[in-house]
Amino acid sequence: MASFKGEYDHSIDSKGRVSFPARLRKYLPPQNQDSFTILKGLDRCLLLYPEEYWNGVEDRLARINEFEHQGRTVLRNFLRYADDLTLDKHNRLALPSKLMEWANITNRVIFIGMGDSIELWSPEMLEKADQELNSDTYRGMFENVMGDGTIQ
Repeated sequence: MASFKGEYDHSIDSKGRVSFPARLRKYLPPQNQDSFTILKGLDRCLLLYPEEYWNGVEDRLARINEFEHQGRTVLRNFLRYADDLTLDKHNRLALPSKLMEWANITNRVIFIGMGDSIELWSPEMLEKADQELNSDTYRGMFENVMGDGTIQ
């Protein structure tokens, strides 16, 4: 299955609606082309999951023990601002105002494909995150995450 990738800058109208990028739409699972879950990301951005991929996240969340403090805390803080969204007939999403405020999203938003999910960033917050990450730090992170320790 194809995954979301790329970066797309879109304007937000006065009602908090944003057009869903056409180039990302082509990767939506055919059985649910218009249903999403949106919530706070772990960074200062929003996470957007198409329904099919969100179901996989919920399966993982269901394995968390809610009777342990750490499990309850993770579930509560991950899910408390989650909201279900549907594309309107013009392929727009109405972003929840509380989430927009938290992520500092006002009149523009940047969509970033992240495989099974999509991040939504304010241009200013993304620029700040990019400035905090220098190329040597990124290279080290990439090697730690993707490298297997063997030399080819």
